[in-house]
Amino acid sequence: MRPFRIEVPQADLDDLRERIARTRWPKGEIPDSGWSRGVPVEYLRELAEYWRSGFDWRAAEERLNRYPQFITEIDGVDVHFLHVRSPEPDATPLIVTHGWPGSVAEFLDVIGPLTDPAAHGGDPADAFHLVIPSIPGYGFSGPTGRAGWDTRRVARAWAELMSRLGYGRYVAQGSDWGMAISLELGLADPEHVAGVHVNMFATFPPREPEAFEGLDAADLARLEFAGRFQQDGMGWQRIQSTRPQTLSYGLTDSPVGQLAWIVEKFKEWSAADKVPEDAVGRDHLLTNASIYWFTGTAGSSAQLYYESAHGDEAFVRTWGGPWRLEMPVGVAVFPRDVVLPIRRWAEPLLPTLTHWSEFDRGGHFAAMEQPELLVGDVRAFVRSLN
Repeated sequence: MRPFRIEVPQADLDDLRERIARTRWPKGEIPDSGWSRGVPVEYLRELAEYWRSGFDWRAAEERLNRYPQFITEIDGVDVHFLHVRSPEPDATPLIVTHGWPGSVAEFLDVIGPLTDPAAHGGDPADAFHLVIPSIPGYGFSGPTGRAGWDTRRVARAWAELMSRLGYGRYVAQGSDWGMAISLELGLADPEHVAGVHVNMFATFPPREPEAFEGLDAADLARLEFAGRFQQDGMGWQRIQSTRPQTLSYGLTDSPVGQLAWIVEKFKEWSAADKVPEDAVGRDHLLTNASIYWFTGTAGSSAQLYYESAHGDEAFVRTWGGPWRLEMPVGVAVFPRDVVLPIRRWAEPLLPTLTHWSEFDRGGHFAAMEQPELLVGDVRAFVRSLN
């Protein structure tokens, strides 16, 4: 394992600013269309200009570098991860996995409370030793340069990583791809995974008509939302699952294109009302987008969709189950998430489901939007394991 620090060359910062300044902006935007046809030009112009002249990458870089980071080769690929040990010697090891379009920067607001609860008004017994890896192909784990890196293979790499770190019993947590990877990790390493906590889970209507009997108004609203999302919100998945290489050229060459591709999802999948910054701070959002830009991983991150959609049994489980794990599973539901599960449909898919929480605020990026709620739910789930 090699110590690692994020040190983006100044030439790359200068190049980013020059490219933004030379952006060739589209014409012909339909008046008064808001976000219905994609990211509005006026909004993106202003955000891009802030990225160019106001956003302080060096401050974001310094914040990330406060935490110990490492690179280790697993299965022929360099894996980047944060490893933040708690001051509490008996803390529970916890591996936390991001998704798309996320990164390790998602978790900056939860590292302190999870590793050192006493310093944040909590109980020292709730402390965790944190391992936060970048998925192969994402961020500082960089392009894999090879086929086959689906969620199951990532999970096997995580099991190896935790073994190398000397953790004999640990908990997995994640959302988005991190959800699928964490559940796969429970299947891959049942002797060592004590529990799996996710803050996203997908349920789909069973074929039996009686499955719909007795659904309350909240569940019916979730079904209606899911139907609209299937019709109007799946474009990113379809292209990344089929033509990730074609997509990569525009996103890798244009920082504004990369920013638009990411920021749209923070608007649609979070608890944002008018603009993404209603849910996630502007600097936090741009830190995440900058990681994709500086590492050139727009295309390689999209490859996970392709791998998982082409002959991957794990992809079928991700969107249909069942997950036959041996250890307890906990689910946290945030109301503005892109996927809103129905509990009675989730229970057959998660036979070891022991913990279910539903919150009144927050969305897909819970660690960024509602860090206190997510931390509290992870703590409650892990207490139940003990």
